[in-house]
Amino acid sequence: MNTKTLIDTAIINSTTSGSKGLADRLFTHWFSRLVYAQIWEDPKSDLDALQLKPGANILTISSGGCNALAYLSANPAAVHAVDLNAAHLAMLEMKKKAIKHLPDYDSVLAYLGNAAHSDNLKRYQRHIRPHLSEDASTFWESRSLLGQPRYRYFSKNAYQFGLLGDFIGFAHMFVRMMGGNMKKLLEARTPEEQSRLFDRYLAPVFDTAIFRFIARQPVALYSLGIPPSQFAALKHDAKQGLHLLFKERMRHLACDFPIEENCFAQQAFGRRHDTSKQAALPMYLQKQYFTSLRLNIDRVHAHHITLTDFLRKQTNASMDAYLFLDAQDWMDQQQLTELWEEVTRTAAPGAKVVFRTGGEESPLEGKLPAHLISAWHTDVAHNRALYATDRSAIYGGMHLYQKV
Repeated sequence: MNTKTLIDTAIINSTTSGSKGLADRLFTHWFSRLVYAQIWEDPKSDLDALQLKPGANILTISSGGCNALAYLSANPAAVHAVDLNAAHLAMLEMKKKAIKHLPDYDSVLAYLGNAAHSDNLKRYQRHIRPHLSEDASTFWESRSLLGQPRYRYFSKNAYQFGLLGDFIGFAHMFVRMMGGNMKKLLEARTPEEQSRLFDRYLAPVFDTAIFRFIARQPVALYSLGIPPSQFAALKHDAKQGLHLLFKERMRHLACDFPIEENCFAQQAFGRRHDTSKQAALPMYLQKQYFTSLRLNIDRVHAHHITLTDFLRKQTNASMDAYLFLDAQDWMDQQQLTELWEEVTRTAAPGAKVVFRTGGEESPLEGKLPAHLISAWHTDVAHNRALYATDRSAIYGGMHLYQKV
């Protein structure tokens, strides 16, 4: 099944009608290309929540692939990375082959961390291209809208490409037009400076009339991967207006974690990874994890399929951990029920599920049948504590469920 068809099956459901139906179909068209060059959920928070034992079987959504690779540090038996979008699986494979076949850590950091070095073209041609699958090779060798082969992204800062990269670039330009400057936040050296620079260079933009207008348009958030159904959840939480909700989430990203140790803030405000500081790198690129990632790299398995269809192929009680990102925000009641029937069937004793939501509340209690929800335990207070640790800071909630 191709990417467009898979995304259609996920987005177009019982809620697709009227004006939302048009918005849903526009989103599926928009989302059928490379969206995320890097993932925007914090794998450290995931691993802290899951407390995995060696030998675990993990199911995750791939997205940009960073988290699927980071989970290898827990020495799992397998990480199954599922995605509706073949471009994301090509990105995962590029990162996987770089870790496996480039000569050493420094060359991996230059290729995947800096991702803007001219020598990366030679690294791709000599060490990566010969090992790519046919599908991934077709993606990376084909030409982008700019007319050059996509593998050249890695000589031009790969993380500035894709819909999210374009969105962040537009955000920088828009903030400058409004008199602010997102890059100024990287000058902070203390938490107090982070707050001061946020209030000076970014916070006022959220209160402008033009931003208030943009914040009310669902299409404006498509490049963040936010479909109409998730936009509705954001509106539900935005009692005082979406512009204030977005301001507080951006404040969370900019001010609530040391900025020099937050790879998400580095990308949002600097549009690059800071390779001069290990703590500023995403987990899968930190040197302390390199040996375990390279040793376990073949335990990552990519699947171009829906979560539910993947689980239908698995045996009873065979999975230990599930990471659903924010995919459940896209689902109607029938889709959620079908997914959790398979999750409950395939979950090993004590298995855990971690996911994010655009709004603060989990959708499960309101939509799952009693016989399914009663098989799982969650702790709302603990979930709030987990959310406070997620450095990506763009969601309204992080939720952990454990098999009873």
